[in-house]
Amino acid sequence: MTATVTIFHNVVWSRHKGAVFSALHNLSAAGTIRYAVVQIAETETDRVGFSDVDYSFHRYPMRKLFDGCYEDVPTWRMIVRLTSEVLKTKSQLVVLPGYHRPEYWAMLAACIMTRKRRAVFCDSTAFDRPRRLLTSIPKRLFFSLCDGYFGFGERSREYLMSLGAKRERIFVPCQAAALPRSFSRGQALGERLAARRDARPVLLYVGRLSEEKAIDTLLDAFVHVLGTVPQALLRIVGTGGLRDALADRVAALALEDAVQFVGSLQDEPLSREYFGATCLVLPSHSEPWGLVVNEALSHGCPAVVSDRCGCVPELIVEGQTGLSFPAGDVDALARTLVGAVRVFDDVEHTARTCMERIARFDPLSAAANIERGCAAMLRAPDDRRRRRTPSRAGSRGIGP
Repeated sequence: MTATVTIFHNVVWSRHKGAVFSALHNLSAAGTIRYAVVQIAETETDRVGFSDVDYSFHRYPMRKLFDGCYEDVPTWRMIVRLTSEVLKTKSQLVVLPGYHRPEYWAMLAACIMTRKRRAVFCDSTAFDRPRRLLTSIPKRLFFSLCDGYFGFGERSREYLMSLGAKRERIFVPCQAAALPRSFSRGQALGERLAARRDARPVLLYVGRLSEEKAIDTLLDAFVHVLGTVPQALLRIVGTGGLRDALADRVAALALEDAVQFVGSLQDEPLSREYFGATCLVLPSHSEPWGLVVNEALSHGCPAVVSDRCGCVPELIVEGQTGLSFPAGDVDALARTLVGAVRVFDDVEHTARTCMERIARFDPLSAAANIERGCAAMLRAPDDRRRRRTPSRAGSRGIGP
């Protein structure tokens, strides 16, 4: 018998989710579960200008509820529409996009009212969402009313368990990047070696230019790096509200000759940045995962990340695929970056190690884990009824 699952996701902008949902759709053709994907809006305000919405990564049937930015839709309208969508769906399982907005609580209530199984995506960790009494109580309640959870990495699993979720009901689909169509795993090593042949040390930042990314910490550390590695170059890829403030800081630190603001890049131009960099640097104060680390490792480029990044346990093998440092510690970051230039000087060995580490973090593996979780949640009611109801033979005291 075929079961149906409706997955709600916040924005179409997320290329990586498009790649995963496309793989999930392909898996469903040979399975017993059919998936309906509802994208709530096109993009978010902090994504505008960073990159366009690329529908080519979404190769699966989907419905989009609102054009434009998620934040531009009035909350009351969002609640009404999403509640209506949950009430009218015939799916046995509904996967909610989160737990931190009023509309998600309304969707949860609609699931309970119509007796639908419900799961929730959670990409938070204790590092980016510190536990506070006033916020942890509502989260505990929300999670207690769900039948299952999709976390992303061990830190997400630990965070869910700290708020009362049971380990056996937490499913962890790996985070997977949506690489450019032109990207070839078979050719990546050769491109990496060619780009780094006799090249100067290049440190690369990719992401939004926003407060939580701690780019100011990176700039302060880079001053010390230049004292030891004077030929080093820092390239900053991305856009955001701090662009002008960061440019002023670069000028104040007299770093104009060694720091380059590249702007927003995608696809082949971004691949060239990864191929050509000594390492990626992600100094964030708050980072639930860090998909740019997936992208970097896929290109054979190791990563220096703060210990707040959710991907550390899965992706960062110290001295092999990357290095980590205490978030906000300028001196530690400077020492780590200087060390990275030395530790990762064997480009071929490092690239091979990075590519081997990231190989299983692909959209197909992520989709397979989502399917496994959905199947387990759909089976759960029957399993519970069997546990509550003694067998007829057992009630008569008849042995095997």
